[in-house]
Amino acid sequence: MGGLLPNWETFNDPMNAISRPLQMGPLWLEAKYRSGMPINDRIWYENPPASSYPACIAVKAAGLQSAVAAEEYLRQVREAVMLHGKDISKWEVLRQVGHELSERSPGLLDSEQLHADMASPAARKAFEQDLQQVRLHGITRFPALTMRREGQDAGIMMVGYRPYAALEQALKQIAPDLEPIQHSTDELEHRRYWGSTTQREIEEAMKT
Repeated sequence: MGGLLPNWETFNDPMNAISRPLQMGPLWLEAKYRSGMPINDRIWYENPPASSYPACIAVKAAGLQSAVAAEEYLRQVREAVMLHGKDISKWEVLRQVGHELSERSPGLLDSEQLHADMASPAARKAFEQDLQQVRLHGITRFPALTMRREGQDAGIMMVGYRPYAALEQALKQIAPDLEPIQHSTDELEHRRYWGSTTQREIEEAMKT
């Protein structure tokens, strides 16, 4: 978790000329059209989050239960803000996201444990460790993806929006022997497996 937005008093993105919430809307609008994903850019006009730190800590709290729980919870937090325009800087919103996920996927996430872990030193320490890695790699923009094969010192870091072909090429540089192990051919089965998908994701997954 990169902690992109500590608060609006200290945040400044000179590359995109963003230093206040209203200026974030056009950037999200551009991402919407470039990616084809549904994004509610009006949140930055109507209900802008004050910080990304609470959401980052909440995801790390979910990760104390399992990596799968963290990944699915992160997905739901992203949908909460990007699709539904919810203020994910508020703990009550983050707790509600966890509660809804636990009801939808019993056994995946214990919402009561998540609530307790959100305030735990363990979750905050895990987030601080992520911030240390961000500083170590000199990451100043997001999204940022680092790829390195286990046992190798050299790796690749990709910053900013990249099409799938660029990601695939980077993976081949890191692991030229890597091959896909599964390809989706049934839309209903794909939706059932992932639980929450957009039409754009379905279109990409069904490509042959």
